[in-house]
Amino acid sequence: MPLDLSRLGKGDRAPLIRPRDIFNGLPNRPFPYLRQEQGEVLESWFDIRDNHDVVIKQNTGGGKTVVGLLIAQSTLNEGIGKAVYLTPDNYLATQARAEAHRLGLATANDPDDMEFRGERAILITTFHTLVNGLSRFGVIGGSHPPMDLGTVIVDDAHAALAATEAQFTLNIARGHDAYQPLLDMFEGDLRRQSAKAWADISTAEYTAAIRVPFWAWADGAQDVMELLHPYRESNDKFRFAWPLIADVLPLCAATATSQGFEIRPPCPPIHMIPSFAKARRRVYLTATLADDSVLVTSLDADPELLVKPVTPGSAADLGDRLILSPLALNPNLDAGAIRWLARQFANGDRNGDGAPDSQPINVVVIVPSGPAAEPWKPFADAVLRVDDLAAGVESLKSTRGRLVVLINKYDGVDLPGDVCRLLILDGVPTPMSGADRREADALTGSPTVTAREIQRIEQGMGRGVRDRDDHCAVLLLGANLARATTEPNRLSMFSTATQAQLGLSQELALQIKGEGINSIREALSVFLSRDPAWVEESRRRTATVRYAEYTRVRPEAVASRKAFDLAVVGQTSNAAARFVQVINHTDDAALRGWLMEQRAGYVHFTDPHQAQQVLVNATRLNHAVLRPAAGIAPAKTKAGAVQAREAAAFLAATYDNPTQLVLGVKAMLEDIAWDEERTNQAEAAWQQLGRHLGFASSRPDKESGGEGPDNLWILSPTRHAVTELKTGCTTDTISKHDLNQLGGSVRWDRSEYPEASPLPVMLHPSNICDSLGTPEPGMVVITPDKLDALKAAVTKYTVALADGLGLWRDEASVATHLGANRLNRDQLFDTYAIPARKA
Repeated sequence: MPLDLSRLGKGDRAPLIRPRDIFNGLPNRPFPYLRQEQGEVLESWFDIRDNHDVVIKQNTGGGKTVVGLLIAQSTLNEGIGKAVYLTPDNYLATQARAEAHRLGLATANDPDDMEFRGERAILITTFHTLVNGLSRFGVIGGSHPPMDLGTVIVDDAHAALAATEAQFTLNIARGHDAYQPLLDMFEGDLRRQSAKAWADISTAEYTAAIRVPFWAWADGAQDVMELLHPYRESNDKFRFAWPLIADVLPLCAATATSQGFEIRPPCPPIHMIPSFAKARRRVYLTATLADDSVLVTSLDADPELLVKPVTPGSAADLGDRLILSPLALNPNLDAGAIRWLARQFANGDRNGDGAPDSQPINVVVIVPSGPAAEPWKPFADAVLRVDDLAAGVESLKSTRGRLVVLINKYDGVDLPGDVCRLLILDGVPTPMSGADRREADALTGSPTVTAREIQRIEQGMGRGVRDRDDHCAVLLLGANLARATTEPNRLSMFSTATQAQLGLSQELALQIKGEGINSIREALSVFLSRDPAWVEESRRRTATVRYAEYTRVRPEAVASRKAFDLAVVGQTSNAAARFVQVINHTDDAALRGWLMEQRAGYVHFTDPHQAQQVLVNATRLNHAVLRPAAGIAPAKTKAGAVQAREAAAFLAATYDNPTQLVLGVKAMLEDIAWDEERTNQAEAAWQQLGRHLGFASSRPDKESGGEGPDNLWILSPTRHAVTELKTGCTTDTISKHDLNQLGGSVRWDRSEYPEASPLPVMLHPSNICDSLGTPEPGMVVITPDKLDALKAAVTKYTVALADGLGLWRDEASVATHLGANRLNRDQLFDTYAIPARKA
């Protein structure tokens, strides 16, 4: 009788539920064994699998996708319920399905697929599919009944969170029928917050943003509801967002911008998506980022369950990287030279003599925006945005010798092996929404903002190494990125494995410090040729690195989430009380003021008078928070005694060593850029420039409700530089509106400081005034050429002071170099500005 093997195992066999066993039982495994770190993570997860929230941290390229898929399959086998695997975008969803197919796991891509509904397949889809106001998984009050889920796997969780905030934000575009009525409804309140910003919104200035005061918004919430409700089906933005925020409209922060009107809750009301909020298990797959606070604020994850993540036993699973910051090596290195180097390395010309001497390699450059990509276009084979990313990355897999620029893709893209051997980060993204721009402006220089920037840098650096046998050289361009690798407080914010690689890279960098571009070529060539001495030391350095046992969840994030959840159910007094302790224990003055504004918003619902008192105290700590209803008296800025003395005192208090001085100044100068997306950074940097040069410097527009200039330098007790920065302008002439604005600022200065004579100053691409406008008498303009000359002079001044033992602390030395570079108060504007003239 022939054997019938199909009858084997048809008895009472229990399904495999331990993920490692599931893998070992796969009939067509794509690889014979799980990596050790994957096995360790899966075993650790299995022991705590019934926790509602679990964070799994692995180095980039550590095989998180396989881990997540096996966890999803374990859920199905255990009978816990449906399993959903979420990615930030369609590109990554396609990659995850391909990985599941390799493993032989059944998948679905539609929530209505009967294999998924019958708990026989893993649904792999985007985060957006689950979290939106018309979710087919169900929304409270919606047409679809909520779907019970056993496990939700959130892959690349930090990248997915950007989608969460977008889904819970209603953006009413400038051209929408509801935009102007909303502006009209709150015009008086917005004007009182900032007359200048209101004028900018009226004339469509790109970066203008004003928050509607919380008292005006809360008190007018019913009128807003009546205005917006008829538009709930008017377009996709309304249809997908309105059901998620309508019930919490009075609690939302509304921000008016020149592009639209943004309405956003303090935290996403994720409870509106019961399928996610009540899923039995929620697993977040993340890179080794040190701060998981955003999982609490955006997804309402349990902070007590997040602080101890699941990690492998060793962090040595990270691919090999050499990480260099050219400006940290030599402040005189030109960015253009680095671009030529990148093109030559792509061509296989590592020594730069014009003839290939090595195999061509792929070079990938990540930039934060379209304008930042412009200088790379003469050197690039392609410039890719999210929409054409998949095809672009596929082309890198089949070719060598290409230089490709990715716009604002710091996470969620894999560049393994030969796809990318040299990765260049040229800047970090700036906030795009009005609410985010306002927060970034309020917390400029705060450790909170610094931590976010470091997180983005680390995410970007991780694109080029996808497993422990991979290698990729990384160049960080610009002074802001160079500071991340040189300043101890910033270095400490990286993961332990990245810190180890940065430490080894720094040792190599010290050998070529102060040298030219050819030394960088040599260092990159040694790394890319896999010199045995480097490889041995690199592996030894990371062999003993361990993952951090605990992750950071910031107390203010927990307070914000708990407060919002209480306010949603009407407990606004308890919501306000949630902030008291964290405010009292916060040393960061800017953050304290920002949190006090949030607290005041909740206090208003029970005691409007006390809310205004809280806000008055907040403005003393942070000038960027909302102005109280009664306004605030502008603070007088006093002239310093002697310019050189004030400059030396400021520099001594700000910088500990020459490297910090040079990089800090270069980073400041980088922020004074002709870019409409970075005008707030430019204004903040201009204020700091004044202080570096020894002037009392302030931002009256921010500090007194938009009644003064963008910037005020007190050159002397009798002479003021009243400055308007138009770094976002692209016009060939100075408009009548901008001329009137400067005129108003001059009149403000005469009123506030009658003893002083104002010098009208404007940063603008042109010194030609529109024929319809009238320039202020004596008005001067800092044009792009003049700004470049000023930046060069400030750099020379800084480098000269750094070239010695503490010269920047010495008044006499500072005075000498201020004079040598024509930066003293009597010469600066004569040298680095030109008179305005009529068309």
